[in-house]
Amino acid sequence: MSDAAQPTAAEVRAAAEAVKTALDRHLAAVERRSGEDDPAVSEAFNQLAAAAEAYDELLYDRYDEVTPFEIPGAEDTLPPYAGPEEPNAISVLIRRDYTVAEPQRLLAQAQRVQAAEYDDGGDDDDAAGTVPGALGILFGEFEPDEIASRHKEFGLEEGDSTLWVTAAEEPPEAGEWLAAPFEHIDPQQVVCRFDVSAVFDDEISDDGDDDIVFVDEDEDEDEDVDVDTDEDTDGEDTDDDEELEPLDAEK
Repeated sequence: MSDAAQPTAAEVRAAAEAVKTALDRHLAAVERRSGEDDPAVSEAFNQLAAAAEAYDELLYDRYDEVTPFEIPGAEDTLPPYAGPEEPNAISVLIRRDYTVAEPQRLLAQAQRVQAAEYDDGGDDDDAAGTVPGALGILFGEFEPDEIASRHKEFGLEEGDSTLWVTAAEEPPEAGEWLAAPFEHIDPQQVVCRFDVSAVFDDEISDDGDDDIVFVDEDEDEDEDVDVDTDEDTDGEDTDDDEELEPLDAEK
């Protein structure tokens, strides 16, 4: 940043004063709170976070220094639940990210599945010969939970994942949301949320404790959020053909 664009010392000090004011307001709101989900506390929290973030940015721009505060982003928090007390319907929204770490392994698995569907081995292997086609074959053949638990066999490497459960008074009409399944989600209807990311593992390792637990991996190992396969399924130290044998394409 050029000298002309840098904030003045007065601007930095004003931002620091804004943080102090926001701290006082937050403490006062906490002391007066009427319950766990008091909106006044939430508002004061958001104001404090905004003031601290502004101060941190100005401090860095002016003096090349940072604060020890970690400011949560808007995507990291949810507003208080305001859905029905006894919901008659729920929706489960899941996102899992993968890296195609071993394209050849992915293609080989898709070709095995395609060959198993035809007695003569199939006449058209164009789909199984491309990564998009192979993904279509495998995700069409196997449940997403099975792919999550066997991702290394499919040449995939897990990234972040999240699972949201939302509540509603009544279930939607059949086919109502199929055109845009992830739009119009009201954050205040979210009952619970479970996130899995290497970022959390790093934070827990750095802090030396595990107070932040997003998912109990032991309990969910055979379910759907984050499942690790055994080391002997890792294709790095074994022959690819030997490791592909356990795949049961008839499942």
